[in-house]
Amino acid sequence: MTHDRPRHARLAALAGLTALLLITILPTSVARGATTIGLPLRASGLQALTQVTNAGDGSNRLFLVEKRGVVRVYQNGAVKAGTFLDLRRLIGDSSGEHGLLGLVFHPQFEINRRLYVYYTRTGGDIVVARLRANASGSWTSRSTLEPMLVIEHSAHSNHNGGAMAFGPDGYLYIGTGDGGGAGDPGRNAQSKTKNLLGKILRINPGGSGAGPYRRYSIPTTNPFRGATAGLDEIWAYGLRNPWRISFDRSTGALFIADVGQSRFEEIDREPPAYAGGRNYGWNVMEGKHCYNASSCSTSGKTLPVAEYGHTGGNCSITGGYVYRGSAYPALAGQYVLADFCSGRFYTMPAEGSSLWMRRDTVLNVTSFGESEDGELYAVTINGRLYQVTATTT
Repeated sequence: MTHDRPRHARLAALAGLTALLLITILPTSVARGATTIGLPLRASGLQALTQVTNAGDGSNRLFLVEKRGVVRVYQNGAVKAGTFLDLRRLIGDSSGEHGLLGLVFHPQFEINRRLYVYYTRTGGDIVVARLRANASGSWTSRSTLEPMLVIEHSAHSNHNGGAMAFGPDGYLYIGTGDGGGAGDPGRNAQSKTKNLLGKILRINPGGSGAGPYRRYSIPTTNPFRGATAGLDEIWAYGLRNPWRISFDRSTGALFIADVGQSRFEEIDREPPAYAGGRNYGWNVMEGKHCYNASSCSTSGKTLPVAEYGHTGGNCSITGGYVYRGSAYPALAGQYVLADFCSGRFYTMPAEGSSLWMRRDTVLNVTSFGESEDGELYAVTINGRLYQVTATTT
């Protein structure tokens, strides 16, 4: 019997707790390498964290996103007093998988002070909105918020997505969940004409004219432009709940970590400068396997470059980044990820497909993020910030 295990299904139950997971043996399909990940604690005492990111403005700040709707700043080894942004009045309910789920800064933030948020509003609908920070970039007012996309999401409370990243092309990529419920009962992920759920979207946030708020435009090279019943934002489809997307800052390849249903977690990778349009298979496929069926058609579907099964406590992938920093050469060119439930950290070569388990932990990692110089950090549901380091034995 399959069951609905939504993205980070233990978010509500684990908030504020230090998980005491029994770490069992490594799945036999995953080899252990000589590199071990280290996780020095950098900050604690925050509320449930869903993201860590930087502004790319030379300030060397890290921005810590609390699910309740608050953004804090970590700088010079400490969390600064006060808040950078407070959206609690707009979000209201941040229980379960609701809340402030994504934050990204415009590549020219130092000049235009633009940033973008992804959250669920009262009732469950998804909102992607833009804001403007003050002249110094030290604070952002809720009053500057302007909705760009509002996606209806009332049938189920889970699978809200929340991933956002600017691509090398300057466009904003947005990952949405399939709308929730076991097995995508609404068949949203496979449809290109029904809604924007279960997709990767691509928009030009500097344009105007698309959508009811007319605060972005559709890139002319979007793969389904003009053929999707007004849903021209779609870049890729067939996703269950992409929990973190990232671009390799060296090559421009796009990595998508898609949370599975009950058996497999998957990693998808698009090559640099790809033209888009891929169908990643859900809900016909779960990872590389037929979902809830003995046979299925893989025609027209792109299978993941890597997957791992629900053994030893694994159950929900947290996607990361390809390490391009300089402090830890042992991680160079490795895509770093974790499993939220088991606490295991894995790596995969940026252009490969073999997963290596690098560390057993008791951490419930909700997100990874890069500093301006490419060093890697991780945040947890119990409000802690860790740096990702590495040693070779």
